[in-house]
Amino acid sequence: MLKRFLALSVLSLLAACAPKRIPGTDIIDNSDTRAILQVMEQYRSAVENQDAATIQALVTKDFREDAGTPGEPSDDLTTANLAPYLENLFKQVQGTKVELDVRRVQVQRDLAAAIYYWKVSWRMPNLNARPQREAELEQMVFRREDGQWRIVSGI
Repeated sequence: MLKRFLALSVLSLLAACAPKRIPGTDIIDNSDTRAILQVMEQYRSAVENQDAATIQALVTKDFREDAGTPGEPSDDLTTANLAPYLENLFKQVQGTKVELDVRRVQVQRDLAAAIYYWKVSWRMPNLNARPQREAELEQMVFRREDGQWRIVSGI
């Protein structure tokens, strides 16, 4: 009986010392990870609602996205050209649905990275009548600016 009591006591202590996780994930629950997840949700919602202004407000002053072509700067997105690019893109697409499955968030001081699985579907009636789909494992990088987490890259 004493052995069971000791075993339960040790397990209780170990469970109490484990970091709290966001329900349904392995992501540590703290103010930074919650704020980063909130930014990601705002981004997801803005893409679905075709809201270029909100996406523009979520990025850092030196945002840069290389569009998967690191050696080709002509197609890079920056803070300066992001909103016009998105506005043009959003004119061409309809019915955008986005799912973000965040797998991991790592925070080190004022920098953070989130690994997420991105599933998106949309229609481009002028190009193809059938819905288009894409799914990829991605990384979004964040930096704290003026007390707020903002996206550096990874959209």
